Amino acid sequence: MNRIEATFKQLAGKKEKALVGFVTAGDPDTEQSLKLISAMCTAGLDVLELGVPFSDPTADGPVIQRSSARALAAGTGLSHVLGMIEALRRRTQIPIIVFSYYNPILAYGAAAFHRDALNAGADGVLLVDVPPEESEELTACWPDNRLCLIRLTTPTTPPERMQRISACASGFIYHVSKLGVTGSQGLPLEDIGRKVRQLRSVTRLPICVGFGISTPQEIAAVAGLCDGVVIGSAFERLIEENIGKPELPDLLAARVAVLKRETHPPSS
Repeated sequence: MNRIEATFKQLAGKKEKALVGFVTAGDPDTEQSLKLISAMCTAGLDVLELGVPFSDPTADGPVIQRSSARALAAGTGLSHVLGMIEALRRRTQIPIIVFSYYNPILAYGAAAFHRDALNAGADGVLLVDVPPEESEELTACWPDNRLCLIRLTTPTTPPERMQRISACASGFIYHVSKLGVTGSQGLPLEDIGRKVRQLRSVTRLPICVGFGISTPQEIAAVAGLCDGVVIGSAFERLIEENIGKPELPDLLAARVAVLKRETHPPSS
């Protein structure tokens, strides 16, 4: 049983939902980023999505775009991200997902990435711009399936395509809550619930929902519909607003603790 499966099984036993946190690796630099992420993991994050900084993050809103720009300016590349994962593994055993666009992995080499990501301690990879029809170029170079390949569905994904996506996914399904980019406002809860129900009819994998979720109230509402809630822009906004302040790790830890409480069962 890998760390992703074990985590969701453990949470289900407690009737909790996963708090999945996204941060861009190397923002504002690798040393500070490692401190910030470590504080978040210690504070109760269930799953970490570690973003590989990229020059053209087309799925991301302005907040995460700026975080990528800061990390790139600090010289952070995929090899540095894997080094951060190795360092984090000495501090935490929560699942770590490499969140990336395909170009950095293509440049690194598919087989080398699989080997080095596993050796560093990564549990999975999520590629926002590689649909199932185009992923064989990547996965054909992998000797095994130990590195989970997280797949995405969206509000426009029809049930028959959900089935196809789910059949080649592992770890969990990331359902994009709405059309647009990360950090945008408004949550169509009725539509999210309908799509999650459709997904449950075609997969037994956990389902996590992300994009545009930031407040405790939104987390509580979405957590009632799925197995995990993904928060990204809210964390990066906090980082951006407090860069250089010594209390930033504590601020992030406190935010994680507040948000994690909303994933507990209502009676707790």
